[in-house]
Amino acid sequence: MNASMALQTAPNNLVQNQTILLVDDDHDLLKLFSMRLKASGYDVIAVDSGEKALVEVSIHHPKVVITDLRMDGMDGMALFNAIHKINSSLPVIILTAHGTIPEAIEATKQGVFGFITKPFDPKQLLEQIQRAMTVSVGDSHAADENDATTQAWRKSIITQSPAMEELLSQANMVAGSDASVFIHGQSGTGKELLAKAVHAASPRRDRPFVAVNCAAIPEHLLESELFGHVKGAFTGAAGNYEGLFKAADGGTIFLDEIGDMPLSLQVKLLRVLQERQIRPVGSTRSTYVDVRIISATHCDIDEEVRLGNFREDLYYRLNVVMLELPALAERRQDIPLLAKHFLEKLAKDSSTKVKSFAPEAMEMLMTAPWPGNIRQLQNVVEQSFALCPSPVVPARLVLKALRGKSGEVMPLTEAKRQFEYDYLLKLLQLTSGNVSQAARLASRNRTEFYKLLHRHSLNPAVFKTRR
Repeated sequence: MNASMALQTAPNNLVQNQTILLVDDDHDLLKLFSMRLKASGYDVIAVDSGEKALVEVSIHHPKVVITDLRMDGMDGMALFNAIHKINSSLPVIILTAHGTIPEAIEATKQGVFGFITKPFDPKQLLEQIQRAMTVSVGDSHAADENDATTQAWRKSIITQSPAMEELLSQANMVAGSDASVFIHGQSGTGKELLAKAVHAASPRRDRPFVAVNCAAIPEHLLESELFGHVKGAFTGAAGNYEGLFKAADGGTIFLDEIGDMPLSLQVKLLRVLQERQIRPVGSTRSTYVDVRIISATHCDIDEEVRLGNFREDLYYRLNVVMLELPALAERRQDIPLLAKHFLEKLAKDSSTKVKSFAPEAMEMLMTAPWPGNIRQLQNVVEQSFALCPSPVVPARLVLKALRGKSGEVMPLTEAKRQFEYDYLLKLLQLTSGNVSQAARLASRNRTEFYKLLHRHSLNPAVFKTRR
């Protein structure tokens, strides 16, 4: 970066509470450029590597990223590609002393917001930062305005994961419509919490939210539970029952494990979606209901449709918007937050003063496979808390709680993911965090190897300190 450049002061209304992430492996230029941007009124986070930049993107959510192209380790384009997977709308400006017109064209084709060659015109750079900031502010204005109020809808979802943040952004956008939402995710990932969040962000928030587990209700009772029945409709029907759809009138009904719904009932649910009317069991009259449907399943619903176990027309009616919940193993940076939350909640409801996990215990939590996802993590925390005699949960109690689940057969996809994580972990340990060496051992190029590390939230810098 050009040490002689002098940035002019930007208008305060453009930069107030706006953060720039600055990335350059030249420490002197990084310091100088950071000072100049701060003098222009920007909040600046300065780091000297692409790997550190990815951590800052996840934690601090900058409005604009400015990165040098040529850096040791992860270069500017590799950093852009990694950021683009986390947040495709985050503007990235790339600086280089080696830039060429073809590189600039290729970079902008891939979605880079700006590409400036060094030495550059400070005024031009500042103008480009302001344009990028305006785009970023425009994208996030609704979320930033009166943040305490606008974020209340998602208060029960604890996360700092970029994948979850992007999912919640999608959920917030779809919440304003009446479109049917289909949530897919493994058991224990928090599908009902996400459904409640969509309801809380919607215009129906002041009306009922009714959750139904379709797999937990016997098949012969499910129709009556959903649509109601009249007195005498069947043995035991001693009176009229309005049903859960009617109870949710004006609000939202959440149909969990919809993949387990019998075909005979799928036909009737399709009619409800098409006509907005329900007919109680034993009745000859239909009743209008105004209900938004959110459904969810852990199974491969496309495969169920292919096998004829789930109606294709119903699937398309339910799956207007698909929200895909990541497994806990895909959002490992959330494990300390979730574990702390569960521990604090238990401590609040108990006289036991358990305050934290020992470092070794937290490491076990961070590296466990978690086939049962958040539900399993909560169970492990509860078991450890119940048996803990001290303020700090030791590793032995976590190990004991985790072994209680070791007899479960891990799903194939989870087994593959765990193998990949363990393999990458071993390589980083063997090479003390040397990514080039680890990538060669894995017979992968550096960019691809960095993508693998990012997918599993592995930071090579951590292993460099263990030489």
